[in-house]
Amino acid sequence: MFTKLLLAHLIGDFLLQPNRWVIHKEANRAASKYLYYHVLLHFLVTMILLWDLSYWNIALVIAVSHYVIDLAKLYTTPLFKLKSIPFFIDQALHLVVLYVCAYYENLPEHTIALFEKLDWPLATALIFVTFPAAIIMGKLLEAMSDKIELDHKSLPNAGKYIGIIERLFVLMFIILDRWEAIGLLIAAKSVFRFNDLKESNNRKLTEYILIGTLLSFGLAIIAGVVYINVR
Repeated sequence: MFTKLLLAHLIGDFLLQPNRWVIHKEANRAASKYLYYHVLLHFLVTMILLWDLSYWNIALVIAVSHYVIDLAKLYTTPLFKLKSIPFFIDQALHLVVLYVCAYYENLPEHTIALFEKLDWPLATALIFVTFPAAIIMGKLLEAMSDKIELDHKSLPNAGKYIGIIERLFVLMFIILDRWEAIGLLIAAKSVFRFNDLKESNNRKLTEYILIGTLLSFGLAIIAGVVYINVR
């Protein structure tokens, strides 16, 4: 049931929603006719995939909740500087509705089973290599960062997010027992960084980036090794 509802959501929200609908909804909000076309489309796609008229109430709940969630997103998006945040909140709320609709008859049992099956050590490792590791690195490199001139032309927080993504990759490679891929990741990052470091001709910056890279990979490796041993 949940798989069918999720497929219907993906089809209705991404495959069958033209970009002009999105633009018109953002400009006209509740007055946009495409908002109602979009909601009706979700109802129809859900009914087609479920292929059982007795589930009309589930399709209706999904359609109405979709309207409320999308309308809230349209009116609250201007309040966010980062426009991707309302999008992800919107999608998360839709998924919650789908989950409740799929398991509403035995929701407590399914929720308990979901939490029992969750790999808590893995969840902890994944969380650690993201923002906690970034904060730890920031504290460790704080004294060094004051002694170099960083390139302020780069994207805001780009280095932080690059570090998070690379640590997630390292953790994934360790879990899959593909240690050689970590070497390829280091080599790829070195290639991309080579021209910048060569042009800057700044020894302190080069050392700072090298130390930061080793710390980043080191924290991810520690998290991966601890997870494997705990598991």
